[in-house]
Amino acid sequence: MIDDKKVLYSGMQATGNLTIGNYLGALKNWLSLNEEYECFWGVMDLHSLTVRQQPADFRKKARNLLVLYIAAGLDPKKNCIYFQSHVSAHAELSWLLGCFTYMGELNRMTQFKEKAAKHTDNINAGLFTYPVLMAADILLYQTDFVPVGKDQKQHLEITRDIAERFNGIYGDVLTIPEPYIMKAGAKIMSLQDPAKKMSKSDENINGSIYLMDDPDTIVRKCKRAVTDSESEVRYSEEKPGVSNLLEIYSTCLGKSIEEAEKDFVGVGYGDFKMAVAEAVISILKPMQEEYNRLQKEKDYIDSIILENDEKAAYFANKTLRKVKKKLGLTEKPRKA
Repeated sequence: MIDDKKVLYSGMQATGNLTIGNYLGALKNWLSLNEEYECFWGVMDLHSLTVRQQPADFRKKARNLLVLYIAAGLDPKKNCIYFQSHVSAHAELSWLLGCFTYMGELNRMTQFKEKAAKHTDNINAGLFTYPVLMAADILLYQTDFVPVGKDQKQHLEITRDIAERFNGIYGDVLTIPEPYIMKAGAKIMSLQDPAKKMSKSDENINGSIYLMDDPDTIVRKCKRAVTDSESEVRYSEEKPGVSNLLEIYSTCLGKSIEEAEKDFVGVGYGDFKMAVAEAVISILKPMQEEYNRLQKEKDYIDSIILENDEKAAYFANKTLRKVKKKLGLTEKPRKA
């Protein structure tokens, strides 16, 4: 707890291009949380290293993600927006916690199995111990709540197990994090395959709308979106493509699904898809304009990075010192 506020922690990897799914399903829901919680939002660049990165491109994407956080509406004065790799305590605590994590626990992680199958030429130790670094991310800030989706639920469970194991031996050192259940967040699926989630790494670029897509591209992708052989716009499990587009439309405009359905009574799929595209453009255009403005403010962004990195390091190192003391590691003598 910081200044009588509970701590909430999350972040995104600095790879790929964020999609409208990332925004509607997560980022959009982060915007008002700082009123109630002390929020830490990481640019998770260390996690990204489990896959080989092109250094110059990777460095640029990481900075762009931080700028995008701010352009989307996260106030860097009210939220701690920082680079994971700039706070060395993440890597240090990860090693320490790794000594309290069992091989069997890591072997059971479904995400490792999925990623190992996808990257058969690079099944590295970092991919295997990824959940330990994630546990360090969360536990460093004495986090009370972590927004999680189904794909991250297992990682939070192992984080809790590691923290409870450590506390069982050394006392009440680490806060046991709880899942934060967001308000009904949108689950946005691929425009080309509505059976799978929209992904920033989708090989089919027409399956995802990226936050930096221009209006013409957004219109083209929406027009190509998979629907069905019927003509009625309604939300139904039997109509996954249409339901996905309704989800996007309603979430962009702040409407309920029922209200969205009423907008398209007697309307054909062509006009429906155009309306979805216009709804997406209406929320992305202001964000893109602010993003482009911020990219020109190098000194301002640099000052935000320095200020927020320093804040993150302060709280992270407080926890790290407690852990090292409990473990009996020799303290560094202070200069006279």
